[in-house]
Amino acid sequence: MEVQGKIKMIGETQTFGSNGFRKREIVVTTEEQYPQHIMVEFVQDKTDLLNNYQVGQAVKISINLRGREWVNPQGETKYFNSIQGWRIENLQAEVGNMPPVAPAEAFEPATNLNTEEHDDLPF
Repeated sequence: MEVQGKIKMIGETQTFGSNGFRKREIVVTTEEQYPQHIMVEFVQDKTDLLNNYQVGQAVKISINLRGREWVNPQGETKYFNSIQGWRIENLQAEVGNMPPVAPAEAFEPATNLNTEEHDDLPF
């Protein structure tokens, strides 16, 4: 699955517990009729994927939906969902991959045009 939109917020990397579990959150605002602010978390070594991104960039994030069951001390069962990212791509980079085009001054104007020449092409 994927989420696509502009980055609204990138959080700092948080470390939890003695095992060093790491988590970093990003919020992406979708670009549709009713924009949604989707929070995606990156965990462990994937937190570093967000280092080269900034607020305002258009991105596509590959995600997995995660669900957990938890029984509280009173014996009640609770369910939690999370959206976990595992890849992020800059959508604006696609424009930068086009080969460079020479400026108009680099082309010589055509001088051998014969305006009296006629061809059989209908256009």
